[in-house]
Amino acid sequence: MNKPERIKTVFLYGVFIGYILLLIKILFLSRVSIFELFNSQRTLVRSINLIPFYSISEYISGSSANLKNFAFANVVGNILIFIPLGVYLSLFKNNKSVRIYLLFILVVSLFVEIIQGLLGIGSADIDDIILNGLGGWIGNLGYKSLLLLLRDEKKVHTAITILSAIVGLPVILYLLFMIKMRF
Repeated sequence: MNKPERIKTVFLYGVFIGYILLLIKILFLSRVSIFELFNSQRTLVRSINLIPFYSISEYISGSSANLKNFAFANVVGNILIFIPLGVYLSLFKNNKSVRIYLLFILVVSLFVEIIQGLLGIGSADIDDIILNGLGGWIGNLGYKSLLLLLRDEKKVHTAITILSAIVGLPVILYLLFMIKMRF
């Protein structure tokens, strides 16, 4: 591996680590601070949904404009936050099948929902796992489509590096450091 490729790889891993930190912030620290997580005085409100598409159907059937706005943000947000995971997994381990990536993303999402349920952070919802899996699948398909379009793995890596530099890194840094984080 020559020096430019090494720099590109280190940059991509750096952006990926920033993305993982952003996921942790969004999924675990957006409702409670890190110090409140383990505070025994904190009231734990647990909400668990194990019925597929139940929450989504409740959102759709709701009449309140606020509920519809929340529903849209929740559904779209759960899809969008896992698209980069599908892209980066494909980028770093491009010899696996779509099923393997999807299974990994579903397991990661399940792990997140279990932690949220155990710690009483937000709600543990099977719909979130489904939507996160959809987002990861979209990311994987995006990578595969780029590979079909450019027909060269090095060009795909370069394109994703450029997109990560122009879009990914600024968005990650903004959301990590400019949006108020609860400590």
